[in-house]
Amino acid sequence: MSSKLRNAASSLALILALAFGFLASSGRATAAGRPNVIVLLTDDQGYPELSVHGNPVLKTPNLDALHAESVRFTDFHVAPMCTPTRGQLMTGLDAGRNGAINVSSGRTLLRASLPTMADFFAENGYHTGIFGKWHLGDNYPFRPEDRGFQEALWFPSSHINSVPDHWDNDYFSDAYHRNGKLENYEAYCTDLFFQEAIAWMKQQADAGEPFFTYLPTNAPHGPHWVPPADRKAMEADFIKAEEAGKLPDKLPRTELIRYLAMIRNIDTNVGKLETFLTENGLKENTVLIFMTDNGSTFAHLYYPAGMRGKKTELWEGGHRVPCFVRWPSGDLGEPRDEAGLAEVQDILPTLIDLCGLTTTEPPRFDGISLAPVLRGQTSMPEDRILVINYSRMPIGFDYPSPDSRSIMTREGAGVLWKRWRLLEDKELYNLEADPLQQENVIDLYPEVAEKMRQRLDDWWAEVGPIANEPQPVIIGSEAENPMMLTACEWLDVFVDQQRQIRKADLKNGFWELEVAEAGEYEFELRRWPRETDLALTASLPATQVTDGTLEPGVALPIDRARVFINGGMMVQKVKPEDKAATFTTQLPAGPARLHTWFDGADRNPICGAYYVYVRRK
Repeated sequence: MSSKLRNAASSLALILALAFGFLASSGRATAAGRPNVIVLLTDDQGYPELSVHGNPVLKTPNLDALHAESVRFTDFHVAPMCTPTRGQLMTGLDAGRNGAINVSSGRTLLRASLPTMADFFAENGYHTGIFGKWHLGDNYPFRPEDRGFQEALWFPSSHINSVPDHWDNDYFSDAYHRNGKLENYEAYCTDLFFQEAIAWMKQQADAGEPFFTYLPTNAPHGPHWVPPADRKAMEADFIKAEEAGKLPDKLPRTELIRYLAMIRNIDTNVGKLETFLTENGLKENTVLIFMTDNGSTFAHLYYPAGMRGKKTELWEGGHRVPCFVRWPSGDLGEPRDEAGLAEVQDILPTLIDLCGLTTTEPPRFDGISLAPVLRGQTSMPEDRILVINYSRMPIGFDYPSPDSRSIMTREGAGVLWKRWRLLEDKELYNLEADPLQQENVIDLYPEVAEKMRQRLDDWWAEVGPIANEPQPVIIGSEAENPMMLTACEWLDVFVDQQRQIRKADLKNGFWELEVAEAGEYEFELRRWPRETDLALTASLPATQVTDGTLEPGVALPIDRARVFINGGMMVQKVKPEDKAATFTTQLPAGPARLHTWFDGADRNPICGAYYVYVRRK
């Protein structure tokens, strides 16, 4: 449906609602009475990091209040890493099927052919917005504005201060992408994302338009930079917990306090969101979902909430997270706990049912709709078997390899059935008798292991052939020309953090590309991003930012640059003062691989170009 037709349809629905007296007393109503939707996803906050879950330090009164008003899925699972979770949330499909299997290394890209949650809502007349972390592709056709979001305020890659992020973003004074343009903001990141989301939602509410808001915070992912007021308050709470003997010895005290302070700040913003919804008459007819993207990065050290494991691990603490669903006027019954296996892939089909979204053809999901459970029409499925799989970090690989750990394998999976957990097809745990997963009972229950193994085999037979297909970035498209490629998309090589650029992580890789149009292309190779204005051979002093210090940048003895693409090698001598090495070549339309090198005077390679700016002339 075109935007004009969609707007006309929304206006007609609003007129009809007025005529039949369906507007709320506050004057706020969505077209045809459809609920608004907010999905709040925090980053690296595990199940234990809520005071309602017994955290001995952290106080989260606003999230606790949401918990008290919600249906809570108490056996809810995501991936142990953020990108796979985010791709599964957006598509309702397992990571092995949707292509987003890792947090970096060219494996974050969500298949461009798949409709996303935002697409489904936009096609049904909703206004769609994202405010925060996307992490499913930084270039066309993978950006949020390419994937159904009409309003997009976001930053690239896994965290603020990642390789493709604006140089030296520090959470307080940053440049973020807003609807295709880089804009500067002066506000703490979490405060800003909530503030901008609230302002945008108010615009939609004032116009009587339904909205879908995706609010994925970067907090409490590292770097653990935080406003002073939150840090000081958390220090005081931490001291009280220490004096009361609630914490173990030898904790990474400073980082843990900062991490918890970031969650405190999230909770404060949840309170502001709730005030906005209440004062604007939106709370009753808004579906609000709160969840986190993977297990905690710290809870295993101080409060594991009765689970083993942490982020990136298949133990329960790596992927069991909170999931609260609230819709006061949605006939969901009393707030309550719902036991039984549920997963992040369930959220999209559930929202389609709850909101009555229509689709041109019935979509196929790996998740199921939990709407009947939410409405009290049925209980949770008892015999459901889930598969969790994702690729690991390719640590130790300085160049692409078919043996890289970033390649998904069948044996990397966890299989969940009732309270049984089959991990990597070699360990079996019974959570009823062994919640900390300390006793491998695979030899004692071969029939259980075989049942779960059969599900894994059937699943892998479907997704295995496509799980590791590289998703190419498109160059030369009118949608993004010129553009910037970064080492973050080197296939099966991990370079994702600006500190890796500063310290000169001497790795290399290649980019999988699709040339949109035949023509003359310019490739500008850089060791530092353009905004630094630094020479290829320059060093960089330590940099003081708002809440920390960034390490010095190492100089590299770069003497020449090389490019290989479309079957041809191009070589260029560089001078010490050169900021870039620029190559121009003719390319046909179609698939291509881009390789780059920076060499020393001895002609031996040093590393690849961390940044390449591409322009179709």
